Amino acid sequence: MGIKHMPEDDRPREKLVERGPGSLSDAEILAIFFGTGRQGASAVDLGRELLDRFGNLRALSQASLEELQSISGIGPVKAVHLAAIFEFGRRLAREPFREINITSPEDAFSLLAPSMQGLSQESVRVILLNHRKRLIRVNEIFRGTGNESFANPTEILRSAIAHAAHSLILAHNHPSGDPSPSSADHDATRRLKVACQAIGLELTDHIIIGCHGPGVDSPYFSFREAGLL
Repeated sequence: MGIKHMPEDDRPREKLVERGPGSLSDAEILAIFFGTGRQGASAVDLGRELLDRFGNLRALSQASLEELQSISGIGPVKAVHLAAIFEFGRRLAREPFREINITSPEDAFSLLAPSMQGLSQESVRVILLNHRKRLIRVNEIFRGTGNESFANPTEILRSAIAHAAHSLILAHNHPSGDPSPSSADHDATRRLKVACQAIGLELTDHIIIGCHGPGVDSPYFSFREAGLL
């Protein structure tokens, strides 16, 4: 039986076997994950609906469990599995950075941009580095709206101490896409620098993640690069 004559739910699997995973569309990849669609619709239809709702795979990968479950046919189990798969992809993308030194704003931006650009909420993360400036891990310290207070230095230092970090890079995103620092960003940087100095920990940089766009010269802002750290 040719692929085009198969039930729609079976086609992506056969297509992958015959032509390789690169031959699949985004909706077909999602269909393989789902296996079967909801009543009256195929898994491919469900994949298309998810992409129509969120726009693309990057936006879908950043959706909350509640947002995923708002789609008919996505229950708690499928939502959790999908979130876990996207987190697996993010961790896999970070693997090459464990073999290089992270010493520049460009390095930090390349590491974090895939998972932080386009977020609808502010996310505060810390890149923990060893004495060779190699990645130990990336921890999310805080996620919320711009009206909420910035992450407490104590939380950041607790994370660094727990993983025996030698230095750290603070990073957060601006959902607006403009990485220009606010007065709160300047204040948070000063407070964290003082806290790090008190325990002999190096604050290598504070990076603000934005996006390319009209009037935006760079998709990120580096406090160290700007001479502010």
